[in-house]
Amino acid sequence: MKNILKNHYRWVVTALVFFITLVNFIDRSAISFVIESLKQEFHFTDTQFGMILSAFGLGYVLLTAFGGWLVDVWGARYAWCAAAISWSLCVALLGFAGGFGGFIALRFLLGVAEGPHFPAMSHTINRWLPPSERGRAFSFGLVAIPLSSVIGSPLTSYLVSDFGWRNMFFIISGIGILWAVAWYFLFRDYPEDSPNVSPAEKQLLAKSCTENRKNAKTPIDWHFILTHPTLIANNISYFAFGYMLFFATLWLPGYFLTQHNLDLKSVGWYLVIPWLVASIFLKAGGFLCDWLYKKTGSMRISRSHVIWVSQLLAGICFVLLSFTDSLGLSIFFLSLGLGFGFMPQPAFFSINVDVAKHASASAQGVTSSCLSLAGILAPLVTGWLIDVTQSFQMPFLLLGGFSMIAVVVVVLFHHPDKEYRRLVEVKP
Repeated sequence: MKNILKNHYRWVVTALVFFITLVNFIDRSAISFVIESLKQEFHFTDTQFGMILSAFGLGYVLLTAFGGWLVDVWGARYAWCAAAISWSLCVALLGFAGGFGGFIALRFLLGVAEGPHFPAMSHTINRWLPPSERGRAFSFGLVAIPLSSVIGSPLTSYLVSDFGWRNMFFIISGIGILWAVAWYFLFRDYPEDSPNVSPAEKQLLAKSCTENRKNAKTPIDWHFILTHPTLIANNISYFAFGYMLFFATLWLPGYFLTQHNLDLKSVGWYLVIPWLVASIFLKAGGFLCDWLYKKTGSMRISRSHVIWVSQLLAGICFVLLSFTDSLGLSIFFLSLGLGFGFMPQPAFFSINVDVAKHASASAQGVTSSCLSLAGILAPLVTGWLIDVTQSFQMPFLLLGGFSMIAVVVVVLFHHPDKEYRRLVEVKP
């Protein structure tokens, strides 16, 4: 067993990435299960609750791009460890919050602390996985996002129901700190520096490691990252994904509570279905990206086409969902919408690694900044629309509209093969 781990330690690292992403999203979305508790205790309106939720995105946008730079400079070992400890402390402090201002401040700080997370993921997989395995590696790490709701929805709903919302925050806060300790001792920024990697695995990763060490000495070209056509299209499309993500993780419990009159524990179990479908689709997306890349050698086919087709199907499902009142059909369209919405996640991350090899964490930081902008808008706009219309129809239609805009942008401007070849040709 020890030899197997040494020959495949890159997958142990990927498993650690999966676990902290699971914890990360349980921590950030747990507040969605205390909507009714906070309304009763503090008399918040949906608009005020939307403001509390969007404060996370405001903090997140401040440190995603800068957090990516920190990861590129400090390495994922130190940056990710510090981030996990910081956001875990913020989650614990939410249990002490005593009013609107306190929740706003702590959600803002939680967003700041979680900023380096996805840049650290890109940085780690770029350094530890060869190109032929990155789609699967990203899918393994990212599948924790929907799985966090598969596990977290029943877990947090029961903790809130049985122990109260304050104790729920206290209980879940310690897991990230324990992971940070394990990460510090088990991870190294380069595979060849790890005592847990076998000579055979070091040989497999030698080419990538040499390239990564060379890239690490290259100054970060922010003009390249901010003006590259494919990266811009990728970021716009990722904004649409982010809008869906924050809407789904923060408002779906309220949707089932108010529109279908379910109790909190039932909501937790009903939400397992769409999030489980999203997990399966996301994992399938990673295998599809790698398979298409091996078959065609084309990033346009294996990345771009996966993105726009998936978002087109997701947008159609959300539009259909907005016109149904049936619980069964709602679960069906929601499951497919989330499934297709999550399917291109590995492709999004792979593009930053493929196109911005010299600064994948910084490029991912900019991409995650677009997601964090969605994290500001989605909770706030959704809460306001619900207060105005007393319905979730307009929020779902808006969600479908953003997906369709992303489809057009990717079809027209997302050409990683063309742009990458041009960069190779002009490189001295």
